[in-house]
Amino acid sequence: MIDLSSFEVPTVVKHAAGAITCLADEVKSLGCRRPMLLTDRGLVAAGVAEAATRSLDANHLDYILFDRVVANPPVELVDEVAEIYRAEGCDGLIGLGGGSSMDTAKAVGVVVTSGDSIIDYEWADPQPIQRPIPPLICVPTTAGTGSEVTLWAVITDPKRRIKFNVGGTRLIAPRLALLDPRLTLELPPRLTAATGIDALTHAIECYTSAYAQPWPDAVALWAIEAIGQWLRIAYEQGDNEEARYQMMMAAMLAGMSYGTESAGAVHAMSQTAGGVYGLPHGELTAALLPPVMAYNCTGEPRKYARIAQALGEDTRDLPVSEAADLAVTAATRLVQDLAIPPLDDMGIPPADIPMLAQLAFDDPQTAGNPRHLDVAAYEGIYRACFGD
Repeated sequence: MIDLSSFEVPTVVKHAAGAITCLADEVKSLGCRRPMLLTDRGLVAAGVAEAATRSLDANHLDYILFDRVVANPPVELVDEVAEIYRAEGCDGLIGLGGGSSMDTAKAVGVVVTSGDSIIDYEWADPQPIQRPIPPLICVPTTAGTGSEVTLWAVITDPKRRIKFNVGGTRLIAPRLALLDPRLTLELPPRLTAATGIDALTHAIECYTSAYAQPWPDAVALWAIEAIGQWLRIAYEQGDNEEARYQMMMAAMLAGMSYGTESAGAVHAMSQTAGGVYGLPHGELTAALLPPVMAYNCTGEPRKYARIAQALGEDTRDLPVSEAADLAVTAATRLVQDLAIPPLDDMGIPPADIPMLAQLAFDDPQTAGNPRHLDVAAYEGIYRACFGD
C-alpha cells in the first residue's frame, strides 16, 4: 500500500480591520443559536472581549460567556467547561484570545461530542477522535499560535507535568477563523515579541520539517518573510494597523503550514519545558529558536539559505553553508532586538538539563526535526541556551 502524503485546509478564513463586528452574522450562518464564548479575564478587563459581546448583543443572540480560560489550559479546566456547555444547552463555540482560548475551545468541542475526559484524546495512532466537534469560530487576539487554522490543541496535564497534543485531524478544525488586526493594537510589546517569534518558529520548523511538502513550504516561506519585515515594526509601533494586519496574516499562514504534521525540536523542547515549569510558551519558544537553528542548519542547508534571504540577509555569491549560517544570525539578531529573556532569566535551573533533554527526546515532535536528535544532542542545545 502506498503511504500517501496529504494536506488539508478545512477552515474558512475571513479577515479585515473591524471584522469582529461581523461575528454575530457568522455565528448565525453556522446555524448556532446558543454558542459558548470562551475567553480570559484579562481580555474582559481590557475591553477586548466587549468587541465580541457587543456584536452578539446587538443581534440579540443568546450566548454563554466563560471568561476563566488560563494560560497552558489544564485537563480539569477543559472537562469543567465541557460540563457547563452541556448543562447550558450550547450548540457552538467561539474561541476569543490567544492559543489558550482557542485550544480550550477545540478541546471542549472534542469532549462534548465524544465524551469522557480530554485526557482520553491525547494524540495517538490510531486517531482517538472519530466525531467532528460542534461549529467553532476562532478569533485570535494575538499574532502567534495560528491555532485559528491548525488541526491541533495543546493541553496541560498537571499530574504528569506535561503538555500533550490533541487533534491531527480535520474533525477538530475550526469552521471559521475571523481575523481582525484591531484586536491586537493594545497588545503589549513583550507579548507582541513572544507571539511573533512563536509564529516565526512555526513557519521555520514546518518549512524545514522532515514532513515538508511544497504547498505548506510556500505559505511558510511567505510567513517568514512577512515576520522578518513587520515584527519589529509591530513591536515598536503597537498602533501600526498595517504591521498588525501583516503579522496576523503571517501567524495564520504559519499555523496553516502545520497541516496534520509535526513541528520539530523547538516545540519538542518548549512544550515539555512549559509543562514542567508552567512558563509562557511564546517566550520559551523564542529563547530556544536560535540554538536549535544553529544545530539544524546543516540538516537542511539550502532551505536555511532561503530562510536567510526571507529574513533580509544578502546571500548573493555565498556558498550554501555560509548562507545557511546567516539564517541563524538573522534569527538571533531578531530575538535580541525584541528583548526576549534567556532561559536562565526564566528560572530554569541548568541542573535540570538532563531531565529536560530526555523529555524533549520523548516528545513526538522530535520526529519532524530535519536533523537527527538524541538525548545528548538535546542536552547540547540546552547548554548552548545557557552559554555553555
